[in-house]
Amino acid sequence: MAGGGFAVESAGSNDHNTKVTLSVIITCIVVASGGLIFGYDIGISGGVTTMPPFLEKFFPSVLRKMAASKHNTYCAYDSQLLTLFTSSLYLAGLVSSLGASRVTRVMGRKATMMIGGCTFFVGAAFNGAAVNVAMLILGRILLGLGVGFTNQACPVYLSEIAPSKWRGAFNAGFQICLAIGVVAANLINYRTTKIGNWGWRLSLGLAAVPAIVMTVGTLFLSDTPSSLVERGKVTEAKKALQKARGVANVDDELNELIKSSESAEKVIQEPFSTIFKRKYRPHLIMAVMIPFFQQLTGINVIAFYAPVLFQSIGFGSDGALLGAIILGSVNLVSIMLSMVIVDRYGRRVLFMEGGIQMVLCQV
Repeated sequence: MAGGGFAVESAGSNDHNTKVTLSVIITCIVVASGGLIFGYDIGISGGVTTMPPFLEKFFPSVLRKMAASKHNTYCAYDSQLLTLFTSSLYLAGLVSSLGASRVTRVMGRKATMMIGGCTFFVGAAFNGAAVNVAMLILGRILLGLGVGFTNQACPVYLSEIAPSKWRGAFNAGFQICLAIGVVAANLINYRTTKIGNWGWRLSLGLAAVPAIVMTVGTLFLSDTPSSLVERGKVTEAKKALQKARGVANVDDELNELIKSSESAEKVIQEPFSTIFKRKYRPHLIMAVMIPFFQQLTGINVIAFYAPVLFQSIGFGSDGALLGAIILGSVNLVSIMLSMVIVDRYGRRVLFMEGGIQMVLCQV
């Protein structure tokens, strides 16, 4: 897993209990809702930057360029300050994720999600109430810090709490919530753009809603058995495991977690010297290059700036927002399909299918 804590999956080698309990379902829904936080912000920022009232208040130069544009508005968005508004969140998220890895390991997954949710909530409040660019940027930075923490902890939590047989599907829940967040944000933008000069405030401020859902929900969750074992809380880990699996006898799985944690502890002491060893080189290359090339496809940029992109190629304001809604909806449907397929056919099949489809579409 990408993250600070070790997502102990040794139990997957022996299916001790593959029953999906109500406790696990509720827990995973709450944790996966962390994806709503990131997804909402991906979808909301691009739409807001096409709203004339928002541009008039914070970036009037962009509006003037748009008015003077004869053919399309693409170059009108050449504003470093406007770019900073969008990118500051992701820069802050990059920095915070580095620190969040240690917090996740030392304090647990639950504490990391709580920190991320609260920080994101404050950032949303700043953005919704912004009166100048400085306040706007500060809110975005706080949002980025929250995203860094939640993106660090939520996938790890899902991987560790889910039954091994269904781990792929439960992990996909985070991505589904992310896609739902994108679609919801685009739908909200489509409505708020029609309600006057304060519509952009509603769009930005509503980011607090998924943050509240995840933060309040997390209060009622226990930490993962793996995280509790890592921190020496074996008794609490056993109780959490019994609740998650729905059975009293979890000794075999608990013993595997303890053994895996002891092995992981040795690796943690010298992490960098360990991951650069020859036997781990293939894993390191895949862990770095797969997400690297996924980013190079440019799909994230299209997702962030979808309304701007559609508007610059000739769509009207409403058409640009509808185009973003369609784009997000297609993404959501594809993730739902992959959720059904992943545990039946494996990750490699999804890699191959997705890669071939992307090559054909690019051509």
